[in-house]
Amino acid sequence: MSSFQTLFTKMEDHTLIITINRPDKLNALNQQVMKDLDAVMDRVYKFPEIKSVVITGAGLKSFVAGADVKEFESLSKEDATALAKRGQDVFFKIEHSPKPVIACVNGFALGGGCELAMACHFIIASESAVFGQPEVNLGIMVGYGGSQRLTQRVGKGRAMELVITGKTINATQAMNYGLVNYVVPQTELLDKAFSILRVVHEKAPKSVANSIKAVNAAWNEAENGYDVEAKLFGECFTTHDAKEGITAFIEKRKPEFKGN
Repeated sequence: MSSFQTLFTKMEDHTLIITINRPDKLNALNQQVMKDLDAVMDRVYKFPEIKSVVITGAGLKSFVAGADVKEFESLSKEDATALAKRGQDVFFKIEHSPKPVIACVNGFALGGGCELAMACHFIIASESAVFGQPEVNLGIMVGYGGSQRLTQRVGKGRAMELVITGKTINATQAMNYGLVNYVVPQTELLDKAFSILRVVHEKAPKSVANSIKAVNAAWNEAENGYDVEAKLFGECFTTHDAKEGITAFIEKRKPEFKGN
């Protein structure tokens, strides 16, 4: 896999580890990072050898400490709207990936960094992780989907408080809020992610992808999630893997899924 200007990528056990690599800027999101994330996710969708994704940040201090504010100085209303829409589109691509995407938050996840983490299917945080949406401190607001995903994850009251005060919360608070799935020591972040993904890799890829679609549909007001689930359930029965899984269960053996 070719290199990117702002990302370091590594394949390990069918998982693509994406490291946002701007440690001198605390891995802040600029236009090039967003362009690279968009391009790397295209590859995730395309290549079957990639079964899952981990996103993390370079260094020990920061996952992503926000957007690169220097790029905001001369934005017009139209420019800012387009920037937000572009960021939302990239994060939609992550959220709707047919392959699981885990955020391993190794430090600051602020502003766009918190929004990026929430676009992933779930979050594993280090004990030193810090989360927040401090955009109001700059006289602006969340723009990459944070108001929507934060509300979905922690509820309206807590989301409202976080986005209008700009306060931060630590990993333990984030766990209590339901924002993250696990809190582990910094050195165990990737091990925890891989322990989960090894289990997922044993499942049929189509059933995993359809399960992701069904859960995402619960938050889409334009869709009836129950109808979506029923349709996706039916689709699974067109696959060889479904026949194999059912037969293996009846025969009391481990299924051998082929991905078709």
